[in-house]
Amino acid sequence: MFAAHDWKDYELIDTGDGEKLERWGSIVLRRPDPQIIWPIHKENGLWRGADAHYHRSASGGGQWEYKKELPERWTISYDKLSFHIKPTSFKHTGLFPEQAANWKWMMDKIQGAGRKIRVLNLFAYTGGASVACAYAGADVCHVDASKGVVQWAKENLHLSGLGDRPVRFITDDVFKFVQREQRRGSKYDAIIMDPPSYGRGPNGETWKLETNLYPFVEQCMQIMSDRPLFMLINSYTTGISATVLKNILAMSMGRAYGGNITCGEIGLPITASKLMLPCGILGRWEA
Repeated sequence: MFAAHDWKDYELIDTGDGEKLERWGSIVLRRPDPQIIWPIHKENGLWRGADAHYHRSASGGGQWEYKKELPERWTISYDKLSFHIKPTSFKHTGLFPEQAANWKWMMDKIQGAGRKIRVLNLFAYTGGASVACAYAGADVCHVDASKGVVQWAKENLHLSGLGDRPVRFITDDVFKFVQREQRRGSKYDAIIMDPPSYGRGPNGETWKLETNLYPFVEQCMQIMSDRPLFMLINSYTTGISATVLKNILAMSMGRAYGGNITCGEIGLPITASKLMLPCGILGRWEA
């Protein structure tokens, strides 16, 4: 498992009964997680005293119960990177802390390349990977269809003191953007993607990961430079294994460029139990 061990401002305190107890800076949140199918060992202390608790609704969605007034948003840091945290109506906070394992890997790859690297971050959300790559010295193009999260990503870049770095923020349909970049002859040395399980485009186009991921990876290869550095695929889709990502990368990037492919689960250490919480999967191709 690829684990994010070196957080200081984030901690996965405990897990059980479909929930996780987390510290985000000085604020403790209690949120649901479908992977947690074991019981809470002892529901006391911080479990009962969490600052906010997200309750799922039987009809879908849910809502936050606040035990005390929280700031509208607050800041946490990972090494030299800083991010705004805000509880959203869909239980999320604007950051996936397990992705720190990927940030560190990407920063090492970029800094060790010995040349300027152009990175394309697709389905880029609030920009954790974009900020990490910019910090490492890359030129970054950040693409997401949501105007709100693109603005959030811009704020994270400035919050990290990187507002002068060469980062383009694009609010657009990812698939159409890649097609346009291909027509324009744009090239990137590294591509990151975190595609959804399902999606619908602005003109009613449908996306299903199982059907569309492989052809999309092949399309992204058309905008890879002659000296590609890496391709990273993240997935939070249940039912897709890490080996599937490895096979896709082997049949696309590996067949075209050789290189090395690694895959596996990505997760977080649980303080109370010393166990690991699996949070998703990844596939990495590197030159």
